[in-house]
This record gives sequence, C-alpha cells and structure tokens, in this order.
Amino acid sequence: MMKHLPSLLLLFMAQSLGAQTTDSTYAAQMAHHRQAYKEHFLTESRSPLMEDDTAFLDFFAPDASWRVNATFERTFDTEPFDMPTYSGRSARYQQYGIFTFEKDGKKHTLRVYQNLRLLNSQKYFDYLFLPFKDHSNGDSTYGGGRYLDLKTGDIGTDNTMSIDFNKCYNPWCAYSDGFNCPIPPKENHLDIMVEAGEKNFRGERKH
Repeated sequence: MMKHLPSLLLLFMAQSLGAQTTDSTYAAQMAHHRQAYKEHFLTESRSPLMEDDTAFLDFFAPDASWRVNATFERTFDTEPFDMPTYSGRSARYQQYGIFTFEKDGKKHTLRVYQNLRLLNSQKYFDYLFLPFKDHSNGDSTYGGGRYLDLKTGDIGTDNTMSIDFNKCYNPWCAYSDGFNCPIPPKENHLDIMVEAGEKNFRGERKH
C-alpha cells in the first residue's frame, strides 16, 4: 500500500492545482465582467452614477457554485401584461419561458420575460429579462430585488442554460430616484438567500 502513496499524492495535488486554476480563471473573468459593468455607467447619458460613485459598487466574491445549470421550458402564446415599476409606471412584457434549477438539493423556478418594446430593436430583439427577489434583499442586497440579462441564443438546443447569479445586478433605483425599475413578479421570489452578484450600494443614494 505504501508504494502507491506517492502516485496518489501526485494525483491529489494535480486535482487541487486544476481546481485552483479553474477558480482563478473564473475569478479573472468575473473581474473583467465587473470592470466592464462599472464602465458602462460612464457611457450612458442617463446614468445615475459618476465615475467617483463606481468606487462604492460592492459585490460578493465570485462563487462558481452560483453558476447553475437550468432546464428551459418555452411558454408559447402567453398574454402580454404590464409589469409595474417602483416609479408607479408600468412596462409591457410577455413571459418567454420558465427556468428550473437545483441549488443545495432544492428545486427552484424562475420566469424569464421579453420587453415588447425591444422586440423591434435590431440590437435588443433577442434580449431576455430575468428579475428576481431572494432572502438577501433588504440585508446584504438591495431591497427591491436584482436583475439578470440573458439572450435567447444562450439557450442550448437541448433546452438547457447556465445561469450565473454572480452577474446579477441592481436596478438603477438602488442608486437614485427617477427611474422606472420593474418590480420582480411574485413568481420570481426565490425561497433562498442568493449571496452572489451585486450587493447594496455603499455610496449615498441620490434623490
């Protein structure tokens, strides 16, 4: 048995090194994503944040366990509806489908929507909107919930998709008044604490 220990140790070290390399690669990818996210505020004419404000954006450490594999079910011929926003106005949406995934042994579902105004846009026609709430809201994350941006082309031919909660972000209402931020529908209230993605804004909210 003792003669096999060096090879077993080498195998363990190789597996550990591979995991560390994967983790560091993913962390680097997320760092790039978040830098681009911050820079986006500086190119939008209606942005609620100035360059100095982006220093107060805060995030959970990247955690690959929050990159979940979900199955997708297309929901055809759903009725368009008005999704209310925190400003009191509403925006016209239509449910596109339902994602189902497991996290820590429990099954969850999330509805994903299309903004009907964007369907005729050459740039955003394939845009999917996934607003959600979870048990972290009002504590470590924004009380109004968070969003994920997806695309129809991200859904595989086998009707599966990787949903990365590390990329979820705050609506602009988290930083300032004056924006029409959709309120996540009740069917998208997750019965878990999603400790991934963007946290509460550490700066002063503008009015």
